[in-house]
Amino acid sequence: MNHSGRLLCALYLATCGGLAWTTVLEFLHGPRWAAFLFAAASLVPVIAVVRETLIRDLRESAAGPRRPAPKAADEVVRGELEAACCERWWTSLGRDHDVSCPHGMRRSSAA
Repeated sequence: MNHSGRLLCALYLATCGGLAWTTVLEFLHGPRWAAFLFAAASLVPVIAVVRETLIRDLRESAAGPRRPAPKAADEVVRGELEAACCERWWTSLGRDHDVSCPHGMRRSSAA
């Protein structure tokens, strides 16, 4: 993990600690609904740390011995775009398909 990733994870964990401490204070002295709100909010930075770690692992596994790390993000995006449908499907909110789209359902006139 590079320096910026480590810094982000440290900030996320510090934020999580602050929210967890606020949760404890709310349970002791404040309304219960606020305590539950802060408890839920303290989970968000933990999810962000897990996300940063997974992105790092994806970059390292896809980088290989000769390929640089930025190529991993390109491969993830390329895979998502290849799994997507045609442009007309996206712009028509799933109603129409391009003529060359393999996902397009041909409607027959037979009833």
